[in-house]
Amino acid sequence: MKTCLATQTITIPEGVTVEVKCRTVTVKGPRGELVQTFKHIDMDIRRVGTNYIRVDLWWATRKQLACVRTICSHINNMMTGVTQGFLYKMRFVYSHFPINVALSDGKVEIRNFLGEKRVRRVTLLPGVEYVRTSDVKDQIELSGNDINAVSLTAAKIQQTTNVRKKDLRKFLDGIYVSEKGAIKKVEE
Repeated sequence: MKTCLATQTITIPEGVTVEVKCRTVTVKGPRGELVQTFKHIDMDIRRVGTNYIRVDLWWATRKQLACVRTICSHINNMMTGVTQGFLYKMRFVYSHFPINVALSDGKVEIRNFLGEKRVRRVTLLPGVEYVRTSDVKDQIELSGNDINAVSLTAAKIQQTTNVRKKDLRKFLDGIYVSEKGAIKKVEE
């Protein structure tokens, strides 16, 4: 059975400008600008008045209806990114061999994982900043405006430290995401 019309609206916060043209959404805010194209999904994305965006989907099946909420979540994440930004904290877990992580030429280099000589390298995606935390031991922070880039970089770092050919219940070594979310504003 198809649904005649599925509609969802998004409220635009203050300080953010949104342009919609041919299913390409451009969001500008105090932290920068993000552009995302949704041409792979056949739906109407329109600006309604000055404070709202409306996403419409006509005659859709159940699977197509799920895309309406997904597109709205993407646009909301873009608005959060240009106002607050996103932060992923990752902790090193090791039992014997200390993991050594450093940044060189836009690549995160992971050394001495399980005592191996192999150097693992992960390229930082554009717009992602890497910081080695000074107050907490064995922690790195990845931050940026685009949640897709920040989370994908964190996932690549975590997947490069997968333990292979060993009992995963015993060998828990790796670099794992310990905290994630929007950057909290510092109260003055």
